[in-house]
Amino acid sequence: MSEMALTRSASAAASSATPAVHRLRLPTMIAYGIGQVAEALKTVGFNVFLLFYYQQIVGLSGTLTSAALAISLIIDAFCDPLAGALSDRFRSRWGRRHPFLVVAAIPLALTFYLLFNPPAGFGDLGHFVWLLVFAILARIALTFVQVPHLALGAEIAHDYGQRSSLFAFNVLFGTLGGAVGSALAYRLFFPTTQAFNPGLLNAAGYQQFSLTFSVGMVLAIAVCALGTAREIPHLPVLAKLHQRFSLPQLLREVQAAFRNPSFRTLFLGMMLATLMLSIEAVFNPFMGVHFWGLTTEQLSVLPLVAVFGLVGSLLLIPPVTRWLDKKMTLISMSLIAIVNGNILICVKLVLPQLLPANGSSGLLVLIAIATFIGTLMGPLIFATLNSMFADIVDEHELETGERREGIIFAARSFAIKATSSIGLIIGGVVLDWIGFPQHAPAGSVAADVLWYMGLITGPLASLFVTIGVLMYMGYRLDRARHAEILQQLQARRAAT
Repeated sequence: MSEMALTRSASAAASSATPAVHRLRLPTMIAYGIGQVAEALKTVGFNVFLLFYYQQIVGLSGTLTSAALAISLIIDAFCDPLAGALSDRFRSRWGRRHPFLVVAAIPLALTFYLLFNPPAGFGDLGHFVWLLVFAILARIALTFVQVPHLALGAEIAHDYGQRSSLFAFNVLFGTLGGAVGSALAYRLFFPTTQAFNPGLLNAAGYQQFSLTFSVGMVLAIAVCALGTAREIPHLPVLAKLHQRFSLPQLLREVQAAFRNPSFRTLFLGMMLATLMLSIEAVFNPFMGVHFWGLTTEQLSVLPLVAVFGLVGSLLLIPPVTRWLDKKMTLISMSLIAIVNGNILICVKLVLPQLLPANGSSGLLVLIAIATFIGTLMGPLIFATLNSMFADIVDEHELETGERREGIIFAARSFAIKATSSIGLIIGGVVLDWIGFPQHAPAGSVAADVLWYMGLITGPLASLFVTIGVLMYMGYRLDRARHAEILQQLQARRAAT
């Protein structure tokens, strides 16, 4: 019998041996996914518009802007384990996670709006402090939505296959929300005009943009909380954790998570990949309008193209994860995404004559194709990654005797935020180092500045991202092992 046949036989045996579990209805999975729109809108605001706004509109240097954002990330990163531990211990008639979603929604919206509306007349110090304070508050508010939301997914979905589907909806609506939000922002609030080219230089558009996104965050969280409330009666009946909450106990719980080899593999791989992706994020707002010479109207087309990639990805997730299982899905799709994201940039750097002219419709078509492929890979990557962390929750419960979705997903978020803060500082310093000008109209940036920006955003960053992806080879869980874990957990619960 071939190795492939043996693998399929083992998977089939594992599936038949898996204990029967409560399965989620489609409306519940959709409502859960819509909750991710809140984080997506915040991410668009921070990653696409915020640094551009403070560096180009407010006039704060790239170094100070990125330093404020990095400090806010560092402080927020240490709040992730706190949010996870508190939600793990919380007991109420509405479950462990739902109250956190509801309480944090309004503070998130309010602080996001204030972030883009600093008082007039501030100097550099005043703008730095305003950015720092409200970036911290907005990030902390999102943490008390994001960590309980991710933990809720692991809590309500126990089936190995459906868990991937649930997180696929999460990534689908998150990416869809970001794509539609970006497109609407470019079109409605930052159109190209004779006075403002690129349209992102229009300072008045940021007030309407921030208000609209703030309202959208609240609505997304409300839909998630109400739509998943039907699962509260089906949540596991858990005894209170043995230990009271304390900082030493929190550190012991985090340490216990790191003793799991699969967790260490995902954590370290994510840290390296995220470091370089966060450096890229500093330059991304400048790449479209300056490196590629696109207008905001042309840029608004790309998120809409991404929608088609999202639909295709949603259809691919179940068969691809069944065929490759989760680990190889994560690795192979990540490598495809890296190659896809670098092709056009490398050609532009080395053989620019092979590409259509900047700002042309031909170049837009090529970038749209790359965008489609990238968004086809994105949900496959992130849904699989979140599903793998959820599987680790089950193994961690088997090892420790306590279920800590909050701690596992908080540590995951910590890895992203801690390394992103370092990447932001590096990116901001490099932005000043290469001499990128403030208040720069389209076509005014020197060619050598753009070349260095492309080099850093493309091949240099991707080299380190690839190393991080290859670290995922150390992940140990597969379908058969997860089935064994569920059987042992069921036996243990039945005996208590």
